[in-house]
Amino acid sequence: MIDSFAASWSELPRFTLTAAIDILCVAFLIYQFFLIVRGRRAVPILLGLCIVGAVYAVAVYARLELLRTLLATLAPYTGFVLIVVFQNEIRRILGRLGRVGFSGFREFERREVADEILLALGQLSLRKTGALIVVEGRTGLRTFTESGVAIDGRVSRDLLCAIFHPGAALHDGAVIVQGSRITAAACFLPLTTNPFPLRDLGTRHRAAIGITEESDALSLIVSEETGLVSAALHGEIETGISLSRAGQYLAGKAAPREDRPTGAAAHPTAESRS
Repeated sequence: MIDSFAASWSELPRFTLTAAIDILCVAFLIYQFFLIVRGRRAVPILLGLCIVGAVYAVAVYARLELLRTLLATLAPYTGFVLIVVFQNEIRRILGRLGRVGFSGFREFERREVADEILLALGQLSLRKTGALIVVEGRTGLRTFTESGVAIDGRVSRDLLCAIFHPGAALHDGAVIVQGSRITAAACFLPLTTNPFPLRDLGTRHRAAIGITEESDALSLIVSEETGLVSAALHGEIETGISLSRAGQYLAGKAAPREDRPTGAAAHPTAESRS
């Protein structure tokens, strides 16, 4: 028995540096995949596939030929099903691999531009004026700027407050900042389909998360219900942040901490269309 074990051990491939790199790459891809699908509707589907695989293993072990043949016949179509079901998750994985992260205001000519955004956030928060400001990262947002009204104005507190003033023609939507310019206002953004984060939040916050799932942009939100400031990055959101924390996001020195609301008092339940 010992000789058989030794023979089997000797037949195993040797653990080399190439094998270690190979294992690490596969582990990284699996880790990124689970980060993307965590809390999404794809999780029950993954569990269902695992159950089907377990049933197939039982059918083979118990020699249930009819069941095994049926599952084996459906197996070749599994790849197409996975592509269709997980197309959004696959797109997000590829997008995450292609970006390092939001690196702050590398295009901004002066630090005053970030200060103007923070001043606007403070004033809008004090007045409980709903707002959604999207700061472009490495991924271009031209598709979304074309859905709004062209502004092409320099970033300033007065301009941002004027855009989001209640009753103004452009307040119902998102402002997109590219470099040191406000490119467009009243832009429509994709809503997140992830049911996990912040179920109690409204459309504005879901749009803020949605744009960060599609790109490496940074979203800054002011709730019109509570006046709380939130930040969304890489598909995750942190609510109730201070202006100094928002400044860290703008400087590219912060990562979102996932929030789980515990009550309606802490988070808004209705937001205007963003």
